[in-house]
Amino acid sequence: MWRATSADDASPTVVTSAEPSAAATEEPGTDPSTAEPDPTEGIDVAVGDCVVNDGTDEEAELREVPCGPDTFEVLLRIPETTDGQRCRTLSPRSTVNYVHDNPVDLFDYVLCLRKRS
Repeated sequence: MWRATSADDASPTVVTSAEPSAAATEEPGTDPSTAEPDPTEGIDVAVGDCVVNDGTDEEAELREVPCGPDTFEVLLRIPETTDGQRCRTLSPRSTVNYVHDNPVDLFDYVLCLRKRS
């Protein structure tokens, strides 16, 4: 562990403990509550790709598939937002939207989708 030093000190001082801590035996990153957010989390699709929902309406789990009947075509991807209502004005042909809310707001996005028949 490093001890903070003043700006006048030429080098940092290392502080050690004679007794090992209980946390020292645990693997780093094993606690899900302390895991860093994964900015790559989510589905990587582009306009024209098709998806199906393997989850529920409340907890959607999209999966990319070849376009065909009963799939949803991606009409627009709106980055850095969780406002699904934007599909109404930006992509009026869309029939449904998917909101991806990432812990890092920069990686939020909305997919405007149209059900294919």
